[in-house]
Amino acid sequence: MKKYWFFAFLFFAALVIFSACKKKDFVNGKDAIDPNEILNGITTDTFDIVTYTIAEDSTITSNPANSVLGSYIDPKFGKMRASFYTQLRLGTINPDFGNVNSIKIDSFVLALKYVGYYGDLGAQSFEVLEMDESIYLDSSYYAFSEKATKNGNLIPIGKRNIVPNPNEKTIVGEDTVDAQLRIQLDTNFAKYLVNEAKFGIGFTSNENFLNFFKGIKVKTNNSNQAKGEGGIFYFNLNDPASKATIYFTQDTVSKSFDLLINTSCADFNHVEIENSGYPIENVLSDSTEGLTEFYAQAFKHRAFIKIPGLNELSEKAVIHRADLTLPIQYQTGYRYRPGFSVSAATKLKSTDQSYTNLGILGELNDVKKYFKLNLKNYVQAVVNKNIENNGVLVSPRFFINTAERIVFNGKNTTNKNRPKFILTYTTY
Repeated sequence: MKKYWFFAFLFFAALVIFSACKKKDFVNGKDAIDPNEILNGITTDTFDIVTYTIAEDSTITSNPANSVLGSYIDPKFGKMRASFYTQLRLGTINPDFGNVNSIKIDSFVLALKYVGYYGDLGAQSFEVLEMDESIYLDSSYYAFSEKATKNGNLIPIGKRNIVPNPNEKTIVGEDTVDAQLRIQLDTNFAKYLVNEAKFGIGFTSNENFLNFFKGIKVKTNNSNQAKGEGGIFYFNLNDPASKATIYFTQDTVSKSFDLLINTSCADFNHVEIENSGYPIENVLSDSTEGLTEFYAQAFKHRAFIKIPGLNELSEKAVIHRADLTLPIQYQTGYRYRPGFSVSAATKLKSTDQSYTNLGILGELNDVKKYFKLNLKNYVQAVVNKNIENNGVLVSPRFFINTAERIVFNGKNTTNKNRPKFILTYTTY
């Protein structure tokens, strides 16, 4: 029995000595790093992080996955107004309307299939205007692009205010369909179209129709919105439900004729963002303000993050992990929430005129309120001198077809959480 305790004592003493003599691999920032994030090698989180916001002035918005429409006023970003232009095509070539003198136009409706929204569901004033300039499927259009419209509005007076309802089914006649925004258009204009179909050449082909009726601009005109009010709605113009329909009665028989919106139609989003007098303007005019908080917003603003210390890494470094955590300012349930993911891009060379997508997505942690990006490949490319360390641009993933905005904490924030970059690497 005594021998047993003697050997147990020797084993325990050896274990203590071994633990005391074991080399500590992790020294830089060890106390600040989650032990679960430590890998074999050198791990550090002491890199300086430079942050600010840049404004894009040439975002292409041609033929987007979905169209945006509406307006809101954000306390940090200012006012965002979104509209879109689109062509329409004939549901039927050379339609036979019979005796047009016997036609009674019941209604003329533009239907737009909802695919989502951003903000609140308060009433907005929607307008539809006839374009006076052509657009083309093979042309590029930008967020700032505009096309002339003809005098006169296709919406009759008193029918402009609509409370959007993208979360509920829509009743069309006796049918219940997926949610649509349905805008009543001028029935006199519908009669004008019917007469063209009967007596003109505008309905003999889609080419002739586009020469006769170049398309529409759909916009909002909300003059009474206050800070923190409004929303922007997303529509799938290529869905069969998105169309303009003339409902008419002929000889007591109810009929309809569709003008289609589909993949053969050119369309683009037009977006105006007014930042003057809002916090984002300070960061855009003085990049050092971005060390406190910085921003990203669909269509125009991208968050810029640079880690200068990457240039000091040895060319013999092998990057095992490079995690960038970007805390955000967002209260659960707030109407202007961030999206679920962000994308990253960079300039491969400082002389490049455009940015290259890095194929990196940062996912939102809605509980801890941050986006995390894996920059391993970017850092390794910088170490290997394959690209320059020109910083990373972070943007809402769906940059040209949403209205998302994000407020990030900078390193000088007064909030609890700051940006953090954790790097694990070895050298050979």
